[in-house]
Amino acid sequence: MSKIEVIQGGMGVAVSDWKLAQSVSKEGQLGVISGTGIHLIMIARLMEGDIGGHVRRALRHFPFHDPVQWILKEYYRENPQEGATYKRPPMWNFKPSKKLNELTVVANFVETFLAKEGHKNPVGINLLEKVQMPTMASLYGAMLAGIDYVIMGAGIPIQIPGILDKLANHEKVSYRMDVKGSTSDDSFLMDFDPTTIFSNAVAKVQGLLRPNFLPIISSVVLAKTLIRRSTGKVDGFVVEGHSAGGHNAPPRGKMQLDEKGEPIFGEKDTPRLDKIKELGLPFWLAGGYDSPKMLKEAQAAGAEGVQLGTAFAFCDESGMAEDEKRRVIAKVIDESAEIFTDPRVSPTGYPFKVVQLENTMAMPEIYEARPRLCDLGLLREAYKKEDGKLGYRCAAEPKEQYLKKGGKAEDLEGRGCLCNNLCASAGFPQHRKDGYVEQPLVSSGKGLQSILKFFKSGKRSYSSKDVLDFVLG
Repeated sequence: MSKIEVIQGGMGVAVSDWKLAQSVSKEGQLGVISGTGIHLIMIARLMEGDIGGHVRRALRHFPFHDPVQWILKEYYRENPQEGATYKRPPMWNFKPSKKLNELTVVANFVETFLAKEGHKNPVGINLLEKVQMPTMASLYGAMLAGIDYVIMGAGIPIQIPGILDKLANHEKVSYRMDVKGSTSDDSFLMDFDPTTIFSNAVAKVQGLLRPNFLPIISSVVLAKTLIRRSTGKVDGFVVEGHSAGGHNAPPRGKMQLDEKGEPIFGEKDTPRLDKIKELGLPFWLAGGYDSPKMLKEAQAAGAEGVQLGTAFAFCDESGMAEDEKRRVIAKVIDESAEIFTDPRVSPTGYPFKVVQLENTMAMPEIYEARPRLCDLGLLREAYKKEDGKLGYRCAAEPKEQYLKKGGKAEDLEGRGCLCNNLCASAGFPQHRKDGYVEQPLVSSGKGLQSILKFFKSGKRSYSSKDVLDFVLG
């Protein structure tokens, strides 16, 4: 692997979009797109008229003709209506339709193609192990466009290396899914076969690049587990501390909260870098490593470099909605920015960092005003019914539905619809037919205030190159 000192964090949904990833990769560091929910973002872009023609330009390069035609017919609007309701595809399940697989493959191809356009440097994609059902289609689409790195966190992705090996040869792959209530006797497998989805057209495409695989870890125990149990080669690690933004690994042991209601992280939650170094694989440190001093400290500890999220999240090229971006920056400048590590809001059960920002879902009154609804379902939990069949539920769905499916009442408290909230944060809020508009939820690392340095000269914005120039000295 080439020497990479800075990895740009893969922030979903579409905060780490192709424009940000491209800008970082063009500077010789690793730009990363977020693949989470990207099929929903592509639909929204097409329904808003594909401003700049970027999606359609990428679609012209997709190797299989038929999916492109039906996707454009279904979703592209040459004369879009402002505030229109976005069409929503079926939610993912263990037996997705051919069209849902095609849509997800195409969307990940488009985002990767655009991120790689205009340069020859590597690009990565970030996915979540907790969002398992679209993973195989997402990986295949990114690989069709030549993705160079796959970065995955929010779980233990031991199956991914072997899946990458097979997809590089267009082979059928299977994913053993997490199912609540299943036993060791159960085997809930989900299949993805490129030759079935795209018929014999795949024969026209040569073997694909097998990307490097970098799982995100928070402990040497997890690193060793991945090395020992993975179905193929692990190429390195991103070692993430609990000060990083987005989802964090839960504290080890029983969850305890401080007086503010935030999870208490202890010594066991601090990665042993000396032990990780002994494993002999390259690694990058994430969570507060946003200065030349911290980069040098990381490299002195044996790391190749660092992964940065927060500084890139609020730069000019990020995909965050401009209104939210500017309002957060204003709070940073007047030094009133606050971050809360919310132990409840994510349906995954993982702590999630939230910027305390007015007119967003961080405000209790706005959270309470939202009708409970789950219509995207990326964070739905699969569970085994009494008859042995599969069901799906989400702790952010209506209370009656969740309880009827065997969910526990205590799991409903404080849960938010991250799927819709994060789409809104990327500037694509759903306008519902009853008039309700989905509100954003903004995430950041604990070090948000550190971006103040980019505004010392009176500026109100900064670029991804400013971030790289500062950190790399």
